[in-house]
Amino acid sequence: MAGIYIHVPFCKKACHYCNFHFSTQQQLKPEMVKAICTEASLRKNFILEPINTIYFGGGTPSLLSVSELDTILTTLKEHYKIITDAEITLEANPDDISADKLNQWLKAGINRLSIGIQSFFEEDLQWMNRAHNALQAKDCIEQARTAGFSNLTIDLIYGTPGLTNERWQQNIQTALSLDIPHLSCYALTVEPNTALDHMVRKGQKKDVDADLQATHFNILTQTLEAEGFEHYEISNFAKPGFRSQHNSSYWQGKPYLGLGPSSHSFDGAFTRQWNISNNPLYISSLQQGIIPFESETLTITQKINEYLMTSLRTMEGISLSFLQNNWGEERVHDIMRSAEPHLDQLNIQLKDQHLILTPKGKFLADGIAADLFVE
Repeated sequence: MAGIYIHVPFCKKACHYCNFHFSTQQQLKPEMVKAICTEASLRKNFILEPINTIYFGGGTPSLLSVSELDTILTTLKEHYKIITDAEITLEANPDDISADKLNQWLKAGINRLSIGIQSFFEEDLQWMNRAHNALQAKDCIEQARTAGFSNLTIDLIYGTPGLTNERWQQNIQTALSLDIPHLSCYALTVEPNTALDHMVRKGQKKDVDADLQATHFNILTQTLEAEGFEHYEISNFAKPGFRSQHNSSYWQGKPYLGLGPSSHSFDGAFTRQWNISNNPLYISSLQQGIIPFESETLTITQKINEYLMTSLRTMEGISLSFLQNNWGEERVHDIMRSAEPHLDQLNIQLKDQHLILTPKGKFLADGIAADLFVE
């Protein structure tokens, strides 16, 4: 099985993907949809396996009209083997959701919504400069349920300056009270050269507090696991049967095709490709029948390290038998030697021939993975 990711690079504010204001983006949108469909047809031989997941991300794909969504999905069905019950996800902002749109999305074939809630508190949303308010954050979920969407996931952000432990706990409890079966929860990060980075360095906003983020992470994991959620990946929690099939494919190293500017593709073996991020150049290239991408061939070392990084983040962990079957017993010995300090410090545990993060180690996942990397 394989997946398709469609990157829709438009949003309601100028951003690093587009560098265009909303009015200009709207003018480009029809041409972008045509270009994405052209790319889909030109790349029909990149993946020959049946497609079990389609993911509209961005950007803000909920800005697409239903006819534009239909056009893209129809093109995909013409050129790819899409299974009958494929998971088809649409990312949506709360302020884009309405009863009419929800019904149209369902009719178009969307069966899973990923909603960028971030917080249920007004002050948090204002601090993050979000377009929606706290009332919309709750109402959009109730509207989605009324329309018939049962497969829902929301994003929540923790570790923001001013977010108390009590308010973070309330955010989680609100999500639980709304019976949301999947949550993706991320610690706030200050990316270099962003507006937030400039404001932090000028003292206009507080910097993140690593200790506070660790406390919020512990509150999150303990609360959701007590409620029967699977902590199946560092940032992702699901009730049984509601894991994200699309994202799980990434972590399992399965092939996927990325369509649209900035999107990435992987053939499941050694080839990785990525499209240019410039919207007008992407569109003009496809108008000439040219796919504007770069590619690389992964080395054995890169493949191993990617497996270590992605699998360690999951609840199943690193399979020593998988490592041995694919890359030999010597690799397993090297990785186990590197793992010894973390085993001693109880950051990871060896269970049924799998290296699995302990609750203590989950907040240190990236650093632990880097220590296990082979050279």
